[in-house]
Amino acid sequence: MDSTINYDKVCYRTEQQDESVALRNLKTGQIGYTFGCTLAGETIQVRLANGELDSWSRDECTEDLSEPKP
Repeated sequence: MDSTINYDKVCYRTEQQDESVALRNLKTGQIGYTFGCTLAGETIQVRLANGELDSWSRDECTEDLSEPKP
């Protein structure tokens, strides 16, 4: 089973429905909340719990359904 996100679905929810999707970085374990997508590089821009901004590639994160929306 593929544990990475459905990139198109997450980006649609983020950019078309103004939804902040909770993602977990599979490498670091960090939780981030989406605020944008870069289609060319297939990356997702996230805001971390400490307020910092980061960009994750689609294959290094998974949707975290256990985290409440910010």
